[in-house]
Amino acid sequence: MKRELPVWRSLLYVPVNVEKYVDKAHTRGADVIQLDLEDAVPPAEKEKARALVEKNAARVRRGGADVVVRINQPLSLAVRDLEHSVCPDVDGIAITKADSASHVKLLDQLVTELEAKRGMKPGHTKFIVMIETADAFTRIDEIPRGSPRVVAMNIGGEDFALDLDAQPDDDVLLQPKQRMIIAARAAGVMPLGFIGTVADFSDWEKFRIMVRRARRFGFDGAGCIHPGQVKIVNEEYTPDAEEVAYARKVVEMDRQAAAAGRGSFQIEGKMIDVPVVVRAQRLIARHEAIKRREARTLAAMEKTR
Repeated sequence: MKRELPVWRSLLYVPVNVEKYVDKAHTRGADVIQLDLEDAVPPAEKEKARALVEKNAARVRRGGADVVVRINQPLSLAVRDLEHSVCPDVDGIAITKADSASHVKLLDQLVTELEAKRGMKPGHTKFIVMIETADAFTRIDEIPRGSPRVVAMNIGGEDFALDLDAQPDDDVLLQPKQRMIIAARAAGVMPLGFIGTVADFSDWEKFRIMVRRARRFGFDGAGCIHPGQVKIVNEEYTPDAEEVAYARKVVEMDRQAAAAGRGSFQIEGKMIDVPVVVRAQRLIARHEAIKRREARTLAAMEKTR
């Protein structure tokens, strides 16, 4: 079954219990505000933080963003987090340290019960599964298939490298993240992230180059830990005008070739056949989906003024 995937280019982390970040979140232009109950919230504050989710979810989505809540592990914390996070203003849950398909199914069952209890549309709440341990990595193909709610997968670079007793740099993370992209695409979900780590935002041009490289590898979007990253991520994960124009040319010339009984043709000395045409069609579809999202965001922001 083909899954309907959202446009989630930029997912801005916002600690749900820090008012100054929550208050401005809707102005940042992110496709998703990711309210954090995990690493950004110290243990002593978690109970207070989860009680803020429903109210703050409604606030941060005013600018048109979707809302995802990053929940905790172990299960005892995850259950309490979900009880406060499954609501109409939360579009998804980021499952930290996803362990297996059974783990994902268990959380799906709980979310299904909560949606029914609250009169929500079944399946409203989507999942992002986060691979953060070497053990979970051995089950990377089964984890995104654990629930039809799963729309995206990523590798938590810092935690994953820690579990390997390695450094979270490009060389260490390249192979695992490439493997994750393959697993995500095979399961029909979005691969999120970068090849390197999101933690370094000291050099914006270097960051842009990293994001551009990540898109070449097949990522659809990524988490942002600083508002300054959002604009760059949105731009780099959006096809530019030249790409769209070329894709439209490919599709039109394919139509003409088919009408003439030909299965391939040339553009500027390059042979164009089925894979190139399909890639062009996908690029146009993504471009149009992004434009629809941007139109909704603009309309929502106008209402806040």
